[in-house]
Amino acid sequence: MSATRASTWEYREITLPRGTKRDAARAALTEMAEHGSWELARLRLYPDGRRRVWLRRKVLRAVRTA
Repeated sequence: MSATRASTWEYREITLPRGTKRDAARAALTEMAEHGSWELARLRLYPDGRRRVWLRRKVLRAVRTA
């Protein structure tokens, strides 16, 4: 039996410019989540209106079977 390892994550940072409507931001993030297996790790909304988003997904490692 192999030892379990800590999960390894891949991160992606996205900056949405000020003036981006909430519905448009939600649609873009939903698209990435559904088709790229990304999940929201962190979102920061700045006073000037821009959004900085960090997405993450697990890195799948191939395990040799033979």
